[in-house]
Amino acid sequence: MEQKIDNTSVVRQEFVTDIRRIINDARANAVRSVDFCRVQMYWHLGKRILEEEQQGKARADYGTYLIRNLAKAIEPEYGSGFGVRQLEQARQFYRIYPIANTLRSQLNWSQYRRLIQIDDPEKREYYELESVKILLCTRKNDALVRTTLPEDNKTILASEYKLYLPTEQQLINEVKEQLRRKENESIEEK
Repeated sequence: MEQKIDNTSVVRQEFVTDIRRIINDARANAVRSVDFCRVQMYWHLGKRILEEEQQGKARADYGTYLIRNLAKAIEPEYGSGFGVRQLEQARQFYRIYPIANTLRSQLNWSQYRRLIQIDDPEKREYYELESVKILLCTRKNDALVRTTLPEDNKTILASEYKLYLPTEQQLINEVKEQLRRKENESIEEK
């Protein structure tokens, strides 16, 4: 008796890999689009706040009160992302990046918030370029990592790549977890 093979149940691995790549790329692009819309929103907020504060003058007369009162008016409706601190950061963001076309779609609001804290424009630009360039990959690429890390690298370990930088707290938690694992391994070896 001849055995029949159901070709519909057999899917080539290469095909499945391509489908997964398409889905993952689309998801990553969607996240980047949302993040960049948020960056643009804060840029527009900063622009509008600065325009209202200055009303054509070189310096604002009542900037602090304007932001406090604005936060009181909109924070109950939109949440803590629109408090005094965030609105001040939006204003600072616009001051540092007054031309919308210079905003980089690869960077998110958290990264820009860190960048605007750097007073030295040259340092800021360096970190901005590194952030766009800093090993932010969606897929592991050993060749890229080898070319971007120092030749005699003994301290930077890269085994996982993320589209966005982790927060400071996430990095601290990861270091603590790695130390805990290392301690457990040394205890088990004894």
